Amino acid sequence: MIIGVPKEIHPGEQRVALIPASVDRLVKMGAQITVESGIGTVIGFSDDEYKKSGAAVQSDRDSLLATSDIILRLRKPPLEEIKQLKKGCIHISFLDPFNEKVLVDELAQNHISAISVEMIPRTTKAQKMDALSSQANLAGYVTVILAAERLNKIFPMLMTPAGTITPVRVFVIGAGVAGLQAIATAKRLGARVEAFDTRPVVEEQVKSLGAKFVKIDLGETGQTKDGYAKALTPEQLEKQRQEMVKVCSQSDVVITTAQLFGRKAPIVLTKDMVERMKPGSIIVDMAVESGGNVEGSKVNEEVIVNGVRVIGLGNLPGRVAFHASQMYSSNLHNLVEEYWNKDTRTFTLNLEDEIIKGCLVTHEGKIVNEQLKT
Repeated sequence: MIIGVPKEIHPGEQRVALIPASVDRLVKMGAQITVESGIGTVIGFSDDEYKKSGAAVQSDRDSLLATSDIILRLRKPPLEEIKQLKKGCIHISFLDPFNEKVLVDELAQNHISAISVEMIPRTTKAQKMDALSSQANLAGYVTVILAAERLNKIFPMLMTPAGTITPVRVFVIGAGVAGLQAIATAKRLGARVEAFDTRPVVEEQVKSLGAKFVKIDLGETGQTKDGYAKALTPEQLEKQRQEMVKVCSQSDVVITTAQLFGRKAPIVLTKDMVERMKPGSIIVDMAVESGGNVEGSKVNEEVIVNGVRVIGLGNLPGRVAFHASQMYSSNLHNLVEEYWNKDTRTFTLNLEDEIIKGCLVTHEGKIVNEQLKT
């Protein structure tokens, strides 16, 4: 089987789907790898490095798409490229299938077996393939670095002959993968950190990182079988906001990471709440690309609301593209390896396998994922 890896063409995207180290491991399994010329240049990997790892380098993108049995990429494919893909091929990337119905229909109609990496189940076995978590981890780190660079204060406490500087206060809303990394990074920089999550089960994790867990009694809450926070009722959201405004008004930095899988992100900070924060404070809305947690935040913009800077920059993992590529590439390698038949040197789509059932979106001309059928 030929595994093809085209360059990412989304504006501003610097991450790559496969780095030379992963190419080397796949080639040793018996895979034939073809990458598009220049695929890794932006993060420092030359075509020669890919060749040394065992890949063929192809300058004709159309030919690569048409002849590959498996396509590995990071972003969803442009609609116009789907017809160029080899009928029956396997396409693996982020797809955002709940919000991309036309794209999913097109993949099905062209008989593409499409795997959506963000739908890989959060199980122990699938952890090494969990690209959503690997990229969220880095995004959480980046949110803190962005805030630290823009804040007009330093994060740690300093005791000097000129006086004592108190540590900044950071409030992280949402303690999933991204939130926990944001907490850890802020603590490393010396901040005083508080965090909130609708799932009481994460309190121990927050405390283990040295942060204070903010308790708000919202009644019955919880998480899905995959570990995602369940959506709150309008009444619960309002109560949450009333309690959080007290913490926000005392914070120098607020980082919001609340996202609902496959759905629009909830508004957790209203304009009124933002206006009650101290002038000069920073908010980083990590969910801006899925609707935003902060009223008034804008994708790829930084806006000032009553002296508070609201950062809504997208593609946060792409700001640390080298390591984001390294982690994503490893996720893809682990996925391919798990279902690789070394005897036949083919990728086997076991439709009864729990991981494949969870992330396979289209197959043999149909939408096969149960979550997308409902």
